[in-house]
Amino acid sequence: MKYWSILAVILFVSCEKEPPPSPPEPSEPSMYFPANWSGDWETIDPEVLGWNTGAIQPMLDFLDSTNTRAFLVLVNGRMVIEHYNGQSLNGQPFERSSNWYWASAGKTLTAYVCGIAMQDGSLDLDASTSDYIGTGWTNASSAQEVNITVRNQLTMTSGLNDGVADPDCTDPPCLEYLADAGTRWAYHNAPYTLLQDVIGGATGETFTSYFRDSLSLKIGMSGTWYWLGSNHVYFSNARSMARFGILNLNRGNWNGTQILSEANHDLFTTTSQVLNPSYGYLYWLNGQGTYMLPGSQLTFSGNLVPSAPSDMYAAMGKNSQLLMVVPSMNMVVVRMGEDPDVSLVPTKFPEELWQRMNQVITE
Repeated sequence: MKYWSILAVILFVSCEKEPPPSPPEPSEPSMYFPANWSGDWETIDPEVLGWNTGAIQPMLDFLDSTNTRAFLVLVNGRMVIEHYNGQSLNGQPFERSSNWYWASAGKTLTAYVCGIAMQDGSLDLDASTSDYIGTGWTNASSAQEVNITVRNQLTMTSGLNDGVADPDCTDPPCLEYLADAGTRWAYHNAPYTLLQDVIGGATGETFTSYFRDSLSLKIGMSGTWYWLGSNHVYFSNARSMARFGILNLNRGNWNGTQILSEANHDLFTTTSQVLNPSYGYLYWLNGQGTYMLPGSQLTFSGNLVPSAPSDMYAAMGKNSQLLMVVPSMNMVVVRMGEDPDVSLVPTKFPEELWQRMNQVITE
């Protein structure tokens, strides 16, 4: 009797159904790279992301009221918002194919190309600028000039006087010594512009051809560099700016091809010197606690864009040309257009924009 009782228990237990397997953990969406030279671009509905879709139109109304021409938001490379408004530079309606100027946001393109030239062994960031463009390129003494390095140009620490009558002028008489290289941070266009001559001297190619072959062709960017006075300015459509944003978000890797090493990308997008923690290598950095702005030696407390995520880094140009990368959200934000705030590096507009962005992306 005892034997049959035990057997019955065994049979009963063995007939019980196995518990259903636990559902797999949701995986992080893969990074999407739009095909080069194609109009195709994957999209994702903001509702799928859990965004507050009712706040999108008020944000777009704000953008239109501030003369925005193009506004793009991407998550994992996929287009979530793509909005165009107003007129293009030739007076036609602004649309997907319309070009606009990057202004100083294009400095980050030059930074990336410097990184690539460093990577291929052509350029040494700690070498004297004179090694690549010759001596006598400034009005400083030989001893003062030779101490200015490529790294100083990339970090706005050349020590040259940004208070001259024309701070964009790259002629030697315009480039006056003010402080030893590395001891003073000042946003100064002329030493930056000469980086493109440095790249030419280092690689033996023109800057534009090296830029094209080493960067823009590899990620499908369409655009052109134009001289506007003393400034060499990049013009492209908004999607080309977004492509560069995806490359940054993926730490220099484009669909499996490492264009800039992760180490070099990380170097360029972190604090480059102690004088202005919110400045990297021609990139602006949020979340650093203090910052300096062009035309001033004052240090301001707080973050550059308080309402933006602290890990955001950005390409910023006059009239709020903005490419903002947020690694913690796998997000890229592009904004092109005009702006009532004509400062060289805008902070008011990005703050107002992120106040509205936060209403959209709040789950």
